[in-house]
Order: sequence, then C-alpha cells, then structure tokens
Amino acid sequence: MSVQASAGVPVAGRGTDGETEPARKQPGKKVMTERGRAERKLGLMLVAPAAIVMLAVTAYPILYAVYLSLQRSDLRFPDDTEFVGLSNYVSILGSSRWWTDLWHTVALTGITVVIELVLGMLLALVMHRALFGRGLVRTTALIPYGIVTVVAAFAWRLAFSGAEGGFVPVALGLDDDPLNSTTGIWITAILAEVWKTTPFMALLLLAGLALVSDELHEAAKVDGATGWQRFWKITIPLMKPAILVALLFRTLDAFRIFDTVFILSNSGVNRSVETVSVLSYNTLLTRLNLGLGSALSVLVFICVGIIAAVFIRLLGKDTIASGTGGK
Repeated sequence: MSVQASAGVPVAGRGTDGETEPARKQPGKKVMTERGRAERKLGLMLVAPAAIVMLAVTAYPILYAVYLSLQRSDLRFPDDTEFVGLSNYVSILGSSRWWTDLWHTVALTGITVVIELVLGMLLALVMHRALFGRGLVRTTALIPYGIVTVVAAFAWRLAFSGAEGGFVPVALGLDDDPLNSTTGIWITAILAEVWKTTPFMALLLLAGLALVSDELHEAAKVDGATGWQRFWKITIPLMKPAILVALLFRTLDAFRIFDTVFILSNSGVNRSVETVSVLSYNTLLTRLNLGLGSALSVLVFICVGIIAAVFIRLLGKDTIASGTGGK
C-alpha cells in the first residue's frame, strides 16, 4: 500500500475511504444539452423567414452597387460601359471634394450627436423625475421627432431664408440671408437636426434610466454622496448599455444625413454645401454617373460599418462587463 493511501490522502479517482469517485470536470467549453440544441434549432427556424426576406431586400442592391462601382457606367454615354476595376475608387479617394465632404459630414455628425446626448440626457431626466404632468411632458417632447424630416427641413428653411420672408433674419436684424453662406447653412442644419432628433435620444436614454434602482440612490444619499456624485458614480455606469445604443443609432443616422442639408443648401445662391450622401446623390442621379455614384455609395456603406465596429469595439466590452458584474 502506498504512503498516500495509508495516510488517508485521496488519490486520483479514489476517495478517502478507498472508493472510487468520479473525475472532476475540467473547466472548458460548455456542453449543450439536447434541450438547448432543440431550442437553438427552433430559434433558427423562426428567424429564417425574416432573415431570408432581409437578405433578398438588402443583399441584392448592395451586391449590384458593388458591381456597378467596378464599371465605367454613365447614362449619358451608354455605349461606353466597360469594366474598370478599382478605377472609380481611386478617382474618388484622390479627389479633394470627397475628403472635404467627408470632413463636413464627420464634423456635423460629431457636433450634433454631442449636443443631442447632453440635451437628451437632461430631457430624459425631466421626463423620468417629473412629479406631475409626466405624460404631457413626454408627449410634447416627442412631437418634433414625429414630424417627417423633409417637412421639418422645409420649416427651418422658411424660417431662416430671408429671400422667402423668414422671421429669423428679421428678428435678429440680419441684412444678409443666412442660407446664402456656408456657415449659415451649417448652423441651421445643426439646429434643425438637434431639434428634430433630440427627443429620439431622450427616449432611448429614458429607457436606460428605468434600469437604475432608486434604492441605490437612497443608499448613496445616506452615505453622504451629492447629487452630482450619484449621477456619475451610479446613474451613468448603469446606463452604459442604453447610452451605447443611443450613440450608435444617432451616429449612424447623422453620418448619413441627406434631407436637411440638401433642402437648406438648395434654398439660396450657395449650393456648394454637401455631405457624402448629398455628393453621392448628385453624382448618381444629377450627373447620371452610375459607376462613380455606386462607388460613393459603397464608400459610405464602408464608413458606416467602420463606425459601428468602432463603437462595439470600444464600448461593447465595458457594457458587457458591467452587465455581468465584471466576471
């Protein structure tokens, strides 16, 4: 008999009383049960019809746009269509106009999203903490978001255009039409976007505020934490998932802005203001250049994908960690 067995020390596969015991399972990949596999199969079967429809609706246009982007295709010269490879992309990326419009789009997106996040958080806190008239406050706050973007853009254009009798230039005592200058168009576009989409940001953040327990605030208040400390140490960390979703949705939507800039920039003599979406529209539908226009659309699609990947990469891990308690 070995020394370990005589001393009563359990040996691999044996207990202290000499009886065999099952080997301990090593930590590793979780084995899926039959029920789990059946539930996964059922889920895939339920999702399959919707996935097929989405692929049929979205995959074909995307693939066809990629195909056109590799062609020299111009509706003004239909007989000159031929395969040119990446020539359209080289032309676009080598053009200063693309980089200027991209910078304008990034700046517009960053400014509007930051303002909307701050105002949306304030509006969400008001709607969440309102003691009376909460339903009226929420309904009134969501009215701008319920207006069609084109209608809202025309309303802001009529308000700021001096040539069309807008009241804003008269109220501010301006001699020049604000929409005849590049700066005036960008300021008006930022104001219109913030006014239109801040309620959407507030609605997403309001859902996040519902996840914050009042008991945590009461406990922190008893411990002497100020309102500002409770907001940054309790509310914001618990709202990370909602903030991530709100920032992701609004950034993607703002980067693809078209209606507001297009309508405001076509109201006066200054029609040079463009975003990447407006540039794609002008190239594809105004100049009838299908090759370059499709290449622009593909580049916008790639930019949107990069933005989504960056958000998920930088903020997704922290969100998952906060949801699992850091485990």
